[in-house]
Amino acid sequence: MSTQKKLWIFTFLTVLLLLIAIFAYFITPYDPNAQNLAKALQAPSGAHFLGTDSYGRDMLSRVIAGAQVSVLSTLALVIIISLVGVTIGILCGYLGGRVDNVIMRVSDIFLAFPGMVFAIAVAGILGGGILNAVIALATVSWPKYARLARSQVLVIKESDFLKAARLSGTTGWKLILRHIIPNVANMLLVTAVLDIGTLMMEIAGLSFLGLGAMPPTAEWGSMMSKGRSLIQTSPWVVLAPGCAIFLTVMVFNLLGDTIRDYRDPRQS
Repeated sequence: MSTQKKLWIFTFLTVLLLLIAIFAYFITPYDPNAQNLAKALQAPSGAHFLGTDSYGRDMLSRVIAGAQVSVLSTLALVIIISLVGVTIGILCGYLGGRVDNVIMRVSDIFLAFPGMVFAIAVAGILGGGILNAVIALATVSWPKYARLARSQVLVIKESDFLKAARLSGTTGWKLILRHIIPNVANMLLVTAVLDIGTLMMEIAGLSFLGLGAMPPTAEWGSMMSKGRSLIQTSPWVVLAPGCAIFLTVMVFNLLGDTIRDYRDPRQS
């Protein structure tokens, strides 16, 4: 299968996931938060395709509703860290000097600690909630994009086309907007798409530890945490959100790999 065909397929699947996340509460067969203890822990059936949880809530409805929190919060996180990190990296690489040294040393401090451990510490200080989980992960994730952008800018600064642009009278923000950002965007786009899967699992991990989405909010990591004690007797309570995470991460990773191959000039 050609790279272009794969790109269309994975783009379609990604758009489908986004539509499910956006319109989640309009397409759920039941109220995802409605409890019915008389139907607690029912196995998958025609009435409840993925079964019910310990409160009698429909698992399919909660998985669909959980897409809204898990997918959209991850996309918001990726947008935040990529915009902040890339902006800082471009300014550091372009300006250099003391500003570059100070900010890069700060990024070294963040990179010196394991990212998830640092995020757990920050989320623990801020308290539970999906917003605090996003803030915690954003706090520890921006240095990666800053360093990638900075390294690209340092290479571009020495290129012939940028020197020619300077000689033609282009300077300052016009130079950054017209020549630097377009040449940095390709690699950072692929990095951001590939990061979606990783960050989604990290958000789910914080929720699993009780530092993310709070009950009764439907979120895949939190759902797995609440159902882990039932893995032997009612495995669908854990498998449903777990499979949702697996499939979503796989789609975004395959999309990122395909975009990287499609935009690679060596593939032409």
